[in-house]
Amino acid sequence: MIIQSKKVWIADQFVPAAIETKDGKIVGIFPYGTKDVDDDYGDKRIVPGFMDIHCHGAYEFDTNDANEEGLRYWAEHIVSEGVTSFLATTITQSVEVLTNAVANVARVMEGGYDGAEILGIHFEGPYLDMKYKGAQPEQFIAKPSVEQFKHYQEAAHGHIRYVTLATEQDDNFELTRYLTSQGIVVSIGHSAATYEQAVMAYANGARSMTHVYNGMTAFNHRANGLVGAAYRIRTMYGEIICDGCHSTPAALNNYFMSKGPDYSIMISDALMAKGTPVGSKYIFGGNEIVIYPDGSAHLTSTGGLAGSTLNINKGLKILVEDAMVPFNYALNACTINPARCLHLDDRKGSIQVGKDADLVVLEDNYDVLQTYCKGQAKL
Repeated sequence: MIIQSKKVWIADQFVPAAIETKDGKIVGIFPYGTKDVDDDYGDKRIVPGFMDIHCHGAYEFDTNDANEEGLRYWAEHIVSEGVTSFLATTITQSVEVLTNAVANVARVMEGGYDGAEILGIHFEGPYLDMKYKGAQPEQFIAKPSVEQFKHYQEAAHGHIRYVTLATEQDDNFELTRYLTSQGIVVSIGHSAATYEQAVMAYANGARSMTHVYNGMTAFNHRANGLVGAAYRIRTMYGEIICDGCHSTPAALNNYFMSKGPDYSIMISDALMAKGTPVGSKYIFGGNEIVIYPDGSAHLTSTGGLAGSTLNINKGLKILVEDAMVPFNYALNACTINPARCLHLDDRKGSIQVGKDADLVVLEDNYDVLQTYCKGQAKL
């Protein structure tokens, strides 16, 4: 198959080009108009497929539900927003629930499914801080444990790729060091850590931060906190929810302009309520949540933010149009940056010969016209 456009994102710029795909890979890239093509998208932008490494569910399915068909439906339909790969993300719960959840993801990954590629599991919790737990149920928050994690990873058939933990709870960085030795990304989140503790965590292997600004110690000019560490440690990846609710457009701009083009990661942090009407109520981690008119999810008990229903293509629009973040910074945040963070940039994150043919065709208003997962049109 060959598709072309006058605006294909290659080498940090839009160029007129044709893309040839075969057996799920990009096998050729040529000047525009030099090949017979299957689809000519004219002036529509073709960009790499989006990656979402922190998303709990959608369409009334949650990763913790451990329902095979729910996960398959999610993977099949998330392509509508341009997502071509994602990490199914857990939330703190009992050992039984989490064991079943990660085992379910492994079954679906190994048993076959359609749509966006499930890259593995983002294990968010239970190794978190009580004060900064957010919507995570406190009765199941636990001390970081290498032995307990080994149990979860065994149930997951080795598919846990990314772990959020409160670094100050990890004695002697034992779990951080173990995860790093296994090639698993350690992300600091739901944490009361100081700036200084974050620097030490980085020195011991932590390489990311979970939903920067939210669930962490704030920045102050004398006590810099985790937000200060996110600004200052330039080579620490940092997820950020780009819905304009969890962080204002000004805060998004400050973060991206401080971080630069290579280490920010856009996430949805989307819940099972994604794709459902305003006012819908669901149980998330044992707590009731309700969807507000702006699409954000809140705890009914306290009104506190509990997650989002963000579509990644809408997040891209918010970053560029509202937060005034440079386009390459914003696009990198949902393509090559998460790919590098997960050590998958040899096959994901950019439009290059030899990489997976994960492509998104965008309308001028950022709506998704077509999504290609490994060369297969999905819309």
